[in-house]
Amino acid sequence: MSDRRELAAEMAGAAQAWLGLLSAEQHETAAGARPAAGASDDERRRWFYTPTDHGGLTFHQQRPAQQQAAMRLVATGLSRAGYVTVATIIGLENVLDHADGFVTTFDRERGRDPGLYYLRVFGEPGRGTWGWRFGGHHVSLNNLVADGEVVATTPCFLGADPASSELLGGAVNRPLARVEDLARELVGSLTEEQRRRAILSAKAPADLVTGNRTTIGEGDRIISLAGIWRGPFADPEQQDKLQELSDRIDEAAGFADADHEALEYTVRAKGVAGADLSAAQRDLLRALLATYFDRVPAAVSPLPAYEGSSLDAVHFAWAGATEPGEPHYYRVQGPRLLLEWDNTQRAANHAHSVWRDPANDFGLDVLSAHRHEHEH
Repeated sequence: MSDRRELAAEMAGAAQAWLGLLSAEQHETAAGARPAAGASDDERRRWFYTPTDHGGLTFHQQRPAQQQAAMRLVATGLSRAGYVTVATIIGLENVLDHADGFVTTFDRERGRDPGLYYLRVFGEPGRGTWGWRFGGHHVSLNNLVADGEVVATTPCFLGADPASSELLGGAVNRPLARVEDLARELVGSLTEEQRRRAILSAKAPADLVTGNRTTIGEGDRIISLAGIWRGPFADPEQQDKLQELSDRIDEAAGFADADHEALEYTVRAKGVAGADLSAAQRDLLRALLATYFDRVPAAVSPLPAYEGSSLDAVHFAWAGATEPGEPHYYRVQGPRLLLEWDNTQRAANHAHSVWRDPANDFGLDVLSAHRHEHEH
């Protein structure tokens, strides 16, 4: 049995165990439609990284044993380091609540809430095509299994707010430290000629350029914060507060149309190519890739494919300041690869990172091939 098949079987067992603990009422919320290449799959392909309704059964709606089973399923989709990072990010909700003065609500009882992480299983685990999604503030994990193998693990989003916070004895809690520092080390190593290609703008965007779009395409530009929610708040006052926050973030970025054009997503990768990097710089680039690919189990990590000449077509681009503590953004793009990072909000102490496969996010390429096969 291949490693991907073994992982799929492990996921199926954990999903079956979790669903088996749920009541009929809980199951209604926890179960979604079987993945397919069509409109019936729209909900599975909706994803968020804001503290909004991600869709599924929350921790609050589960008993402790059910929560434990839920986390067992989540763990199957992550490496040990990935799992620890996700657990830390969830715990940061309490730290963020403290930073906000325990007043943020976002049109719900508690705005910063480690209990509002959502799990949903789509289809029947272990039979045919099925998948699962786990998400909440600053976490979005999306997995698809087809023909008994894990075939998609993207979009895979991890964020941290605060990105850096103090611990006793002068230690610092930075869950995504290497995701930031390796990129800064790489941009700092570039020659002047390389920098002219790599640095797209002196200004950093307010957020990820591709946002939470289901599919990404030519000319995509930043989505304002208020647009990255499942829907408007029922309370108009809370909606107005969100819009004001969104506007302040956009104003702080100060992006004009030319800035948006410089950073907009294009199918043709921007930045400096791996083929034009030195051996030491290529080592840094591959180490940076590992901070994204090593989030998932080794069985499904694409990192082994990025050896030697495979790095030639991978491009690295940067925007904003290069000094620590200043707003910045970077993008890594290549065939079937897009990584984005930003740390601009909250005085550059609020980080987002995402790994995407533009050709096969949510397994769309695999599902389309399945449909074509069954139609002919």
